[in-house]
Parts: sequence; C-alpha cells; structure tokens
Amino acid sequence: MFSKFKGLLSGPKVPTAPGTTRVAPDPAPAPDPAPAPAPDPAPAPDPAPAPAPAPAPASAPAEEAKAADQGNEAKPQESTPVPAPAPGPTPAPAPGTTAAPTNPNQAGPDEPEQPPPPPPPIVINRYSDDQLRSIIKQMRERQALYKEKVVDQYASSPEITPPVTPLLRKDNYAIVIEERKRQAEEDRIKKEEADKKKKEEQEKKKKENEQKKKEEEEKKKVEREEEKKLEKLDMKTKMTETAWRTVDTMLKPFEDSMDSVVGITIDPFTDRHYIAWLSLVTLAFNYNTWFVTARLCFPYHTATAIPFWFAMDLLADLVYLMDSILFQSRKQFVKGGDIIKNREMTKKNYRDSERFKIDMLCLVPFDLLYLQFGFKSIFRANRLLKADTFFEFSDRLESLMAKAYIWRVIRTIGYLLFMLHLNACFYYVASEYQGIGKTKWVYSGLGSAYLSCFFYAEKSLLMIAELPFPDTMFGQIFQMTNYLFGAFFMSIILGQMRDVIGAATTGQTYFRASMDNTVDYMVNNNIPLTVQNRVRTWYTYTWDAQGMLDESELLDKMPLVMRTAIAVDINLATFQKIELFKGCDQQMLVDMLLRLKSIVYLPGDFVVKKGDIGKEMYIIKGGAVQVVGGPDNSIVFVTLKAGCVFGEISLLQSSKDGGNRRTANVKAYGFANLFVLEKKDLFDILVHYPESQKVLARKGRKLMKAKGPTVAKADEEKKKGLALFGPKPATPKLLRAVGGNFNRNFINRMKAAASGQ
Repeated sequence: MFSKFKGLLSGPKVPTAPGTTRVAPDPAPAPDPAPAPAPDPAPAPDPAPAPAPAPAPASAPAEEAKAADQGNEAKPQESTPVPAPAPGPTPAPAPGTTAAPTNPNQAGPDEPEQPPPPPPPIVINRYSDDQLRSIIKQMRERQALYKEKVVDQYASSPEITPPVTPLLRKDNYAIVIEERKRQAEEDRIKKEEADKKKKEEQEKKKKENEQKKKEEEEKKKVEREEEKKLEKLDMKTKMTETAWRTVDTMLKPFEDSMDSVVGITIDPFTDRHYIAWLSLVTLAFNYNTWFVTARLCFPYHTATAIPFWFAMDLLADLVYLMDSILFQSRKQFVKGGDIIKNREMTKKNYRDSERFKIDMLCLVPFDLLYLQFGFKSIFRANRLLKADTFFEFSDRLESLMAKAYIWRVIRTIGYLLFMLHLNACFYYVASEYQGIGKTKWVYSGLGSAYLSCFFYAEKSLLMIAELPFPDTMFGQIFQMTNYLFGAFFMSIILGQMRDVIGAATTGQTYFRASMDNTVDYMVNNNIPLTVQNRVRTWYTYTWDAQGMLDESELLDKMPLVMRTAIAVDINLATFQKIELFKGCDQQMLVDMLLRLKSIVYLPGDFVVKKGDIGKEMYIIKGGAVQVVGGPDNSIVFVTLKAGCVFGEISLLQSSKDGGNRRTANVKAYGFANLFVLEKKDLFDILVHYPESQKVLARKGRKLMKAKGPTVAKADEEKKKGLALFGPKPATPKLLRAVGGNFNRNFINRMKAAASGQ
C-alpha cells in the first residue's frame, strides 16, 4: 500500500500486462539486506512514451519515490518478467523547445489545437485516487501559501484552525460525561421554563389585549356620552353667553361712566378705594347678620317699624348688587405669573369663580315671599352668605395698618358680642316657649326685651353671677347646654386674645429678654456700674429710635429687590452728595448701600481717634458728631449733622505711606445714629467696577496731595528730634564676621532672662 501511495505521489505508471501478478513488498524489510543481483528482465514490447510530467516543484521527489519503489519491488519479483506497458498518452513536447501558453487549454499561436489530456489512470480505485489527489493539491496550495507568508508576514490563511480535542483519563472522562448530562438536563429544564414563561407571557399579553379592547370600547362609550353632554353643554353655554352678552350690553353705559371713579381694573391688595368699599359691604353684611337674627327672634316687626326695615333691607341689597357689578368684576388676578388687567378677562374670571355663585345666591329675592307669608326676616337668611367679604376686608385692613393687633382685638371683641347676641336670641325664644313671666328663670317681660336677654346671656356665658334655677326640665337642659357652650366659647376667646396680645408685644418681649440677658452677664462679671448704665441707655435709645435692636435682621428676610429699594430711598441721595463718589457708577453706589451697617453711639462716645487705623467710612443718619482737638479734646473744630460723611479718605489709602491713619478725633454729640461702610466691603465692590476704581484712586491721590504739606511738616519735626542723637554708626565688618553669632545669641539670652523676670 505504501508503495502504491508513493507511486500515486510520483504520478501515473505504466500498468502491468494482463495475467501477471504483483507481489506487495514487505512492510518491514530486514536491516542492512544484501543486495541481490537483478535477473535479466524479460523482453518487453517497445515502451510507450512517458506521460506528461508532473508540476515542477514535485518532479524530483516523485522520481526519487519511484526509484525507491522499484528498489523495494525488485526482490519479490526476481522471477517475474516485467509486463509490457499499456499504450499511454502522446508525450508532451520538451520544455525547452516551445514556450507553454498562458492557458493550458488554449493552444499557442503557432501550434494547432491539441486534444484534451486523457483521465489519469486508476492506481487503487477512483474514489481513493480522487481523495488523495485532492489532498496533494491542497498540500501544494498550502505550501505555496506558506511561502507567501514567509515573504509577507501579514498574510493570513483562509482556513479555520481545527479545534484541539483534549485527551482525558477514564475517571475525568466519566466526570466530563456526567457534567455534560447535567448541563444538558439543566438546559432542558431552562428551555421548558422559558417555553412556559413564553406561554404565560403570550397568555398575559392576550389578556392585556382583551382588557385593552374592553377599555377602548368603554372609553369610546364614555366619549360618546361626553360628546352628548358637551352638545347639551354647548347649547347651555351658548344660551348663557347670549344672556350675559345682553346683560353686559345693558350695563355697559353705567360701567363706562364709573371707569373714571373706580378705574378700569382694581388692584385688590393696594387700592385704598377698594378697601373703603369693602368696609361699606362689611357694614351691610353686619346689618344683615345682627338684625336678621334679632328680628327673627324678637317682636320688632311692628306696623311702624316695617317701612324702616324694608328701606334698610333695600339699601343693603343695593350695596350687594353694586359690589357684584362694579367692583368684583374689576378685580385683577394672577394667571401663570402675569397680572391680568383686561376688563373682559377679569369679568370672565369672576363669573367662573365660586364667589360669583355665592354672590348671586345672596341676591336671590326671597323677599317676594313677603306677599304670601307676610313680612318675616327668615326670607333674608341667604344674605348671610356674604361672609367672604368680611374676611377679605379684615385681611386687607391688617396689611395696611401699622399696628394690626388693634384691629385683631376689635375683631375678637366683635366675635364675643355676636355670640352673646345669639345667646340672647335663643334665651328669648326659650322664654317665649315656656311662657314669658311664668317662672323666675324665663324673661319676665319687663323692660327692654333685648337688653334683658343680653344681660342674661352675658351672665350665663361668662359665668360671672348667679342665675335663677330653672323650674322645668326644658329650662334645666337649656341651662346646662348654655354652661357647656359658654365654657367652650370662653376658652376659644381667651386663647385668641392671648395670641393677639402676644403677637402685639413680641418685639417688646424680645427687647426685654435681650436687655435682661446682657445685664445678667455684666453683673456676673462685675462690670463697673458706669458701663452697665451706658449699656442700658444704649438698649433703651436703640429700641425707642428704630423699634428694633438690629435692622439687618428685618432686611435679611426681604428679597434683594426690596432691600435695594429701601436702601436707595433712605441713603442714595446722601451718597450722591459725597465728593469722593461723584462720577462713579450709580449701580456701584447701590451696591455700597446694601453693605451699610447701622450703629448707635451714645453722647460722648468717640467714633474715631487720631492715629487709629482707618477701616471704615461713616454717614450720619441721625444726630450729630463733633471734630475735637486740644489737650483735653475740649476744642470743637466743626460739628457734622445728618447727611454728612467723614472717614472716606482712609478707605482708599494703604498703610505704606501712613495714609490710613486717622487725623482727628470725632465724638458723638448727643445720640448719633451712623451708617458704617467697611474697607473690605468697598474693595469687594470695586472689583466689579474697574472704571469707578480708577476714578476713586485719582480722587484719593488728589486729596492726599492736598493733605501733603501737613504730612511733610510732621516728618520734618520727626527728623529734628532725631538730629539730637545723630545717626547710629554702622557695625564694623570684622566684628560682624567674627562675633556676630555669639553677640546675637548672648543678646537673645539676656532678653529671655529679662522677660522671665
């Protein structure tokens, strides 16, 4: 077989003659066999020409393999004659005679077209030969590829590297098999779970789709119903708009005539005319609240009083109507952060609000039932629904009053009186039910019925006097209920009064607590009595002057815009008068105003002293200060009053030339309230205003030049004093080089010893 494989590699051979046999060579020849003499070969016919040569790269190995094959086959075939070869294909031309064409299937230009080569002979069998030849072809192609990779290292093989099969022991192989089975079982379980989950999701999705369809059907059904409702509402809305358009057309001349008085629209928070009108509406509401209940319980509907009550009722109803037509429909409102001032929009906003419905319900004329049932005040009970106007008036009045607690106290007393009024009405109704004057507990019928019942209600609710014991069960139940209600009501009133008074005195309480804590601190630390008295005086004056101890606590709670507005109104005019700040950016002045701090000085307090380092500038807000000098500061050079400024030059000078030193003594003349601007705050502001910084620097240099002669004179006097002693001689160089460290250490030890003593 091996020899056949070699023969296949070497190319086609001449087949043996028919009838001869060919013995296969020994697979393992003995080592170093003696070569046997080859017998004379049998005569054979003329050999056929050799087949076409194999490709050049494999020609030499094929010949060697053929020679080896012939040598191995020589031994067993010594007595067998070589058969005559079969007729072979036409020999190919010599390679040196004619150049081969580029395409082997295409003849050269000078040669005739040759027939196709015959199929290769069968060595083993057709299938094996084809497989072996394909393997040989692939190996040659791979050899050519490897040669190419030697030349080009980046060339890659088109074939995929086959996987390496590991060699395992028997035990390991069993473990691997078990692991594969387990993995296959897990994969099967996971697949089943995935299929189950997928099935559940499909069912769930199916249910969701069904539910979605139902919801869509229901939604369509609801939409159809809403469309029907909208059609009805559209009809109703059109009718309503038509009715309001008619009303507006009728009222337009009257509304236009009132524009000059009331205004096109009204700001409900700041318009004083609107607040005055609310007071009138509140008066009408209180009339209905107090007199409707009184007329309902007490016998005040007499023949002479009915015309008066009828006229007052008409007047109160007219006030209600005017409020709805002229004022409530003009109130501005906020929508999306914008203040709406359009008349049509304010009117529509009012008509769409709940307040409009309540106002219309208040104006329903149930009074027409007088014609059927007589003149009874119960038909005016709907007028009591106007309570929103009373609370709105209360809020607006509190926002305008400087001392809002006064109105709160009045309102609380009004609540108390109204509860006593209702109790008096209930007591008269109970007395009438029991029989007026029949027992000691009921109203006797003497004197004014309202005053007598009100007096009883006051004693009953406030529990300030003894009351007659009721004779009947009804009276006892009424009185027990009255006592319980009185206790509950008094607790509410007292709690509210406590809150009102506490809110009114919050500032005073804070002042007293701060002052008491400070006094306790001074007493515990044995502060001299003179200093304690000055501290008490400062607390008292500061509180009386500005109503608080620190204005910054109040201003810090405000937005920056409001703080800026207040600061500009108070101090901008003063800042603009300062010579140093003329020509500077106005916004820089505004920023400086926000950095001002208020300080109160007592009479005789020194604001600045001569020689001190200047770090602040002062603006006199109230009071006066004096520039003093002399041996005992008894000479007054000038008196500065409110609006004056001092200490501004030191803000712009540095400590190098001594320009930041105070040049005079300034003390408070009486109580002085000053604004202070620190140098650090000024420099923080000037960073953002370079042009203003240049202006201030230029003006500061001019002011220092104006002050220059005084400074030069002071320096000259200083030099005159030093001239008496002369300049200090320099230390010799040799002494500095040799004994400098020793002398320095010695002097340091002497200083340390002196400081220790």
